[in-house]
Amino acid sequence: MPLYRAYPAAIQHDVILQGLNFMFKRLSSCSAFLPAFLLLASMLPPCQAEGPYQATGFKVGEVTSSTAIVWTRLSLRPERNGFDLPMVEIRYATNSQGRRKRAVEEIIYPNDVTVSDIRDAVPGTVGQVRVLFRPKGVEKWQQTDWESVDPGEDFTQQFQLRKLTPGITYDIQIDTQSSPDGKTGQSLEGSFQTAPLAKTPARVVFTVSTGQAYNDRDDEQGYEIYPTMLNLKPNFFVHTGDIIYYDRLAKTEALAHYHWQRTYSLPTNVLFHRQVSSYFIKDDHDSWVNDCWPTMKTKYMHDFTFVRGLKIFRHQVPMGRSTYRTRRWGKDLQIWMVEGRDFRSANTDPDGPEKTIWGEKQKEWFKRTVRQSDATFKVLVSPTPLVGPDRDNKNDNHANKGFTHEGNELREFIASQQNMVVVCGDRHWQYMSVDPRTGTREYSCGPASDKHAGGWQQDDYRKEYHRYLNVTGGFLSATVERKEGTPSLTFRYHDSDGTVNFTDVLNPH
Repeated sequence: MPLYRAYPAAIQHDVILQGLNFMFKRLSSCSAFLPAFLLLASMLPPCQAEGPYQATGFKVGEVTSSTAIVWTRLSLRPERNGFDLPMVEIRYATNSQGRRKRAVEEIIYPNDVTVSDIRDAVPGTVGQVRVLFRPKGVEKWQQTDWESVDPGEDFTQQFQLRKLTPGITYDIQIDTQSSPDGKTGQSLEGSFQTAPLAKTPARVVFTVSTGQAYNDRDDEQGYEIYPTMLNLKPNFFVHTGDIIYYDRLAKTEALAHYHWQRTYSLPTNVLFHRQVSSYFIKDDHDSWVNDCWPTMKTKYMHDFTFVRGLKIFRHQVPMGRSTYRTRRWGKDLQIWMVEGRDFRSANTDPDGPEKTIWGEKQKEWFKRTVRQSDATFKVLVSPTPLVGPDRDNKNDNHANKGFTHEGNELREFIASQQNMVVVCGDRHWQYMSVDPRTGTREYSCGPASDKHAGGWQQDDYRKEYHRYLNVTGGFLSATVERKEGTPSLTFRYHDSDGTVNFTDVLNPH
C-alpha cells in the first residue's frame, strides 16, 4: 500500500498536493518530473475511513537495537481545523499610562468558543489504539494489546516495543477503534529502522534541526526541510528543542497542548515521522518560556506553569524514563542527548562551582558513559551551545559568561576524549566553530526555516572561532561510513531545499 493511502481523505489530498507542488516548481527546469507529476495527479483519493482518526499522525522514538517507543493520538476529525476559524486573544494588564505589563489580564475566545474550536486546533477524542509491527518483507504481524488513550494527556498513548531485531527496517501500522466492541477506525502505516549492534560497522545517516516556530513555516503544507530530509533516507532524526513556542499563546494547559496539535498535524510533519524515527530534546520554548529555569517567577504565562510544561512534553513525544540518555548506532557512532532545563540554576545567579545547567547527577552520568564508550565517534547533542560564540547579551547557555565555570569543565572534558564533538540547537543561525582554548568542535544546526533565521550578523565572522557561518534556515546532516575499512564522520549543512553549503569530514585520531 502506498504511504499516502494510509491518510484520511483530506490529509491524503494535502500530501499529494504537496508532491504536486514540489514537482510543479521543477517542471520548468527538468521535464523528467512530468511522468511522476501526472501519476500523483491521478492519485487524489475518493473516500475516507470512519473514526477515530489520527490527524496528528504518529511518532516512533527512542529507538535502540532491540526497542522502540511508538506515540499516537486520537482525533475527533480526520483533519485539523480550518484557517478561517476564530483565534484566541491574550489581553495583558496595563499601567496608569496605558503601557502593557507582562501580566495576563484576560484570555478571550470569540463567540464563546473553546480551544477545540479555534484555528488549526485538532480536537481529541476517546477510543483505543494498538500497534502492529513486523520486519520488512515478513508476512505475519506482531501486535500490542488495545489500549485506551488518556484524555488527561491530550488523548495520547505510547507503546514500548521490545525484542526487535537489530539493524533492520520494520513496517508499522497503528489501528484505532472507538470502543472494544466498536468498528475499527482509521489505520496509519509507516516504517522505522532499528539501530545496528555496537560491534557492527554500519553506514548511518542522521539529521538534526531546531527552531520550529509555527508562524515561520515556509511551505503551504508545513516546513520544506521535512520532505528534503526524507530524500536523504536518514536512519533517525534529532530535534534539539524549540520544537514549539509556548510563549505568546500557551497561557493554559489546553493552549499548551494546542501548540503540539497544530504543529504535528502539518502534512510535512505527519509524513516525515511516519517514515523516520526521532529523538526529541526540549529547550526553553517547549518547557515553558524564553530562557526559563525551575524556580523562575513570571505572570506572563498566567495559569501555565514550568512543572506542567515538563509533564506535557512527555505526553507529546515518545520518551522513556529519562530525558537525558545515550544511544549506540553500530561500531562507529554513539550519541548523547542531554537535559538543559530541569536541573539548572537560575540564570541570574553569580557564576561559580555551584552554578549549573546540567546538574551534578547528569554530569556524572555523562562523563561516566562517555569514558565507557568504545564507539569510534562520540557526538554530544545539546539543546544549547557549549562553544558558540553567542551574543554578549545572552546568559542562558555554556557559551555565555554566566555559565563560564561549568562551560569550561565540559569543554575540557569533551576535548580530552578521542573523536568527540558537539552538535547544538537553539541558535537561529548555522555555524561550525572550534573553541580556541580547548579545541572542542561545535556544529550549530540552525533553524528550520529562513523565516526564523536571525540573531547574528552575516559579516560577524570571528576567525578565532568560526570555520563556517551562515545566517540561514535548513538543517544539519551527519553520515558515518567506512571506506576501505576506515571510518569517517561527515557533517553537511543544508539549506531548506537540500543544497549543501558546507561540509566537514572527520577521521579518527
